[in-house]
Amino acid sequence: MLRIRRELVDEIVAHARRDHPDEACGVIAGPEGTDRPERHIPMLNAARSPTFYEFDSGDLLKLYREMDANGEVPVVIYHSHTATEAYPSRTDVSYASEPEAHYVLVSTRDTDTEEFRSYRIVDGVITEEPVEIVDGTVDGTVDTTE
Repeated sequence: MLRIRRELVDEIVAHARRDHPDEACGVIAGPEGTDRPERHIPMLNAARSPTFYEFDSGDLLKLYREMDANGEVPVVIYHSHTATEAYPSRTDVSYASEPEAHYVLVSTRDTDTEEFRSYRIVDGVITEEPVEIVDGTVDGTVDTTE
C-alpha cells in the first residue's frame, strides 16, 4: 500500500497538468530504510513527448547523487499518461528498475478529473496496490510546521 500526503498528490497532479499534453515525470524521495514519500522532485521529460517519458541522464545522475548524500531513496517514481488510463505500458515496465519503489501513474486524459494509481513492478510483473491519501504526515500525526 502507498501512503502519501495529500500535498504530494496535489503536486504530482499539478505537474502532470502543467506539462500536458506531454507526459510529466518525477520522483518522491524518502529516508533510506523507510517507505515514506517525503520530498517531491519534478523532473524534465527529456523526450518531450505526449506518449513517452524519459529522465534526462544527467539530471538523473545528479538526483541519485543528491539522494545518496541525503540518505534518501526513490520511494515513488511517477509519470503521467495524457490520452490513456493510468496503467503501465510495456515501455513503462521495461524501465522499472527500482523494485522497492511505488510506480505512480496519473492520467490527464480527462480535463475535469484525473486517475491516480500506484503499482509495484518487479521482474516485469505489475501489481496494482491501494493508495491511501492522508492529511498531515504519513505516520498519522498532524503536521504543524508551516
